[in-house]
Amino acid sequence: MVNKIVSNKRKARVRKKLKKSSADRMRLSVFRSSKHIYAQIIDDTSGVTIASASTLEKSSSSLGSNISSASKVGSEIAEKAIKAGVNEVFFDRGSYKYHGRVKALAENAREAGLKF
Repeated sequence: MVNKIVSNKRKARVRKKLKKSSADRMRLSVFRSSKHIYAQIIDDTSGVTIASASTLEKSSSSLGSNISSASKVGSEIAEKAIKAGVNEVFFDRGSYKYHGRVKALAENAREAGLKF
């Protein structure tokens, strides 16, 4: 129970810092489960998801929870965002550390053209 409370506090703290610093940008939100990883570009002013990518999509050839599949999701979300006209986002890692799969997704999204 204590871990859940700490996780929720960390998530709220990260989002609060990000919203203060970049109110005009879209948000790249990441969710990580034990089997898959999901990424969404969200417009917080209207509450609409602009683009999304995950390891569940058929375009992801390798399903799974490893770093290589997370990096593929990062490049896919960047391509979809650029097609939708979004070039600058802020990275919402939620309560996850910037490490492993989350880091791989972010780095490949940057390499594919998204600016954080």
